[in-house]
Amino acid sequence: MSDTMLDIQDLNVYYGKSHALRGVSLSVEKGEIYGVIGPNGAGKTTMLNAVAGFVDYEGSITYDGTDLATVGPQQRVHEGLIYCTEDRDLFPFFSVHDNLLMGAQFRDDRDAVQADLDMVYELFPRLDERREQEAETMSGGEQQMLAIGRALMSDPEMLMLDEPTIGLAPVIIQDISEAIERLQDEGLTILLAEQNSTFALRHAERLSLIETGEIELEGTSEEFHDNEYVREAYVGVH
Repeated sequence: MSDTMLDIQDLNVYYGKSHALRGVSLSVEKGEIYGVIGPNGAGKTTMLNAVAGFVDYEGSITYDGTDLATVGPQQRVHEGLIYCTEDRDLFPFFSVHDNLLMGAQFRDDRDAVQADLDMVYELFPRLDERREQEAETMSGGEQQMLAIGRALMSDPEMLMLDEPTIGLAPVIIQDISEAIERLQDEGLTILLAEQNSTFALRHAERLSLIETGEIELEGTSEEFHDNEYVREAYVGVH
């Protein structure tokens, strides 16, 4: 049986006459964290939107052996392909607890849901402290934790994270980093799109660099660390 969880081949996305993604190909193995780095507007979010079923595309996307061409967004969620977007998409007037429960709305096993609730509150103690607080009144960092927690409540086989550290204070980034390390230890497959290259390099085993809709570089985190262009343009090391 293949160990590949996600396989993208020759992915092209158009917005009108704009060619947003140009022949992107990559594969994510089960249990690994795969990082996609690049500047704002490079195509990272467009790629995740295509995998989630939110935009039309040309090319091939295969998830856990299934061609997604005829699989709608909701069915992808049922199959464990969960997308935590940059916008977070929280229910602003719902409490932390109710937002988390919304992530489990399609699940039938109440015992498993409770176990995952306990896990999320352990993973993010700030959420446990604010169970009854409305999402809109929380800080940006707390909202990001809640968005990740809600995604985890959907019982992902593969979690796609779009810019989870954008605009956050270093202390919050560290909390999210520790959470991702634990999820990695538990074997969750993660596709991580990040402008924060230092964060991505810390966690991803393999990465791709996207610039202007094309993959310019692929390799292991060690190879990215050693690449002079990546160090100077994205990590700030000379």
